[in-house]
Amino acid sequence: MNMETKDSGKGVISGNERVLRARLSDAAFFWDQDRKCTLRSRIPALKDRIFHAKIGTIAEKVERMGTLALDIAKYVPKVDNDLILVAANLAKADLSTGMVGEFPELQGIIGRYYALHDGESPDVADAVAQHYSPAGPEDGCQTKPLSIAIGLADKFDSLVGFWSINEKPTGSKDPYALRRASLGIIRLIIENKLRIPLLKIFKLSQDKFSFDVDLSRELRSFLFERMKVYLRDKGERHDVIEAVFSLDTEDDLIRLMSRFRALSQFLDHGEGWRLLDGYRRIANIVRIEERKDGCKFSKVSTNDFEEEDIILWKRLNNTQGTIEAALKDEKFGEALEVLAQLGPSIDNFFDKVKINTENASIRANRLGLLQKIIRLNDRVADFSKIEGGDKTIPKCP
Repeated sequence: MNMETKDSGKGVISGNERVLRARLSDAAFFWDQDRKCTLRSRIPALKDRIFHAKIGTIAEKVERMGTLALDIAKYVPKVDNDLILVAANLAKADLSTGMVGEFPELQGIIGRYYALHDGESPDVADAVAQHYSPAGPEDGCQTKPLSIAIGLADKFDSLVGFWSINEKPTGSKDPYALRRASLGIIRLIIENKLRIPLLKIFKLSQDKFSFDVDLSRELRSFLFERMKVYLRDKGERHDVIEAVFSLDTEDDLIRLMSRFRALSQFLDHGEGWRLLDGYRRIANIVRIEERKDGCKFSKVSTNDFEEEDIILWKRLNNTQGTIEAALKDEKFGEALEVLAQLGPSIDNFFDKVKINTENASIRANRLGLLQKIIRLNDRVADFSKIEGGDKTIPKCP
């Protein structure tokens, strides 16, 4: 319940105005004082500012950012390489200004105005302001090439640095906002359609530190986990996400998203579920028989082929070449369609042969053929992760 004052709130308004005038007066003072020095002249002061005791100074971080941004620039179209080191060096220079000292929420923002006042390139000024973005899921994502390169370099450097000293997010604790940094990397890459090799960039970033352990795969896994959260928050199916992100050979987020979209769309149709049912049938048979025998059936010998085995073998080999070509060209929908076209050949095989025949060599061979089908499916996605019907497909060991 609101209380009505005797003066209708005039005293409150007057008090707020006094506070606001004082704050604006402070801001005007710092604005005038800070501009007496250029941002470039403030760069040496970053040597006295600690980023983290185990990682080093802000100056060292800025130096790493610059060289890493040059590496990243190879994957950012239309970036001006001549401006990268300038933008990186100026990105944190406003931290020593009186304005940021009094109004820390203005870091980057006020740096942009100071850079423009100093006559720096507008692209450099924008990079100073935008390299912190996106700060969250609702924050705007920069689209200017120079801002993207500097922003990515800053976030990759922070992830690698804190990971190297074992300062990782745990549970609800994330004191260095590494989850936010990873989401920033994801959004910058996805929304700007950048073909960035994650493992390579993580390794290049780590090489700029004095740590020996290669953490690139672990960091990629962390980024993938954040990507899964990003997709789930958008309402995507968790099982389809797992089916695609289980592929250990992938480190290109754009290619991964293309694969994910193709699988999601494919499963919206009956053809997709028929493929899924066929996979389940084969995976069940192989899983049961391998468990029974205590071994894996991975070898196929053409010497033990009968007529129907030969037909399926040839069909699989032809299909494998087509699928590999489609995957190489990133035509993931086409690869799924080719997989689905195997259905009639597999059904015919089951209709005409007995898998668990009394001839041990022929039985092992046929189970090996089925295993080959599973491996072929796994080249596209891990179908064992997809929930079909009332249960999840069992993963063949």
